[in-house]
Amino acid sequence: MPRSHPFRISDFVQQIVGGLFVAGPLVLTEETWRLADGMQIQHIMLTTAIVFVVGYALLYETDSQHNIGSESNAGIGGVIPRRFISLMLVAYLSVGLLAFAFDAPSTFEETPLETLRAVSICAIFSMIGAATADTILGQG
Repeated sequence: MPRSHPFRISDFVQQIVGGLFVAGPLVLTEETWRLADGMQIQHIMLTTAIVFVVGYALLYETDSQHNIGSESNAGIGGVIPRRFISLMLVAYLSVGLLAFAFDAPSTFEETPLETLRAVSICAIFSMIGAATADTILGQG
């Protein structure tokens, strides 16, 4: 039977560390920003779908530690677990924060839409790092 523990602040911190660790270097590379320049709105939508689907799969399909049924009871509207919402916020906000903390949009002379494109690319990797950290470090 899957074991589940309530979502704690330590889980959130683990997600942040994992997300920053994996995506941090990507948000600061010229290659990421050049790749983002060629993206259209459908690419942003596709990368967003990837973040949500893979994030859900990593937390609830491949990890027997988390049980969406018991976590949903403590989530928003009794449907969306806090752990999943946190993962999505970490995936995007940690990358966006890094981009602005290091002034990447100005360095690469990008507009807000181009910045959103780069963030959508890096969010995939941030989510993977965040979900992995939550799973591995949250077993205690």
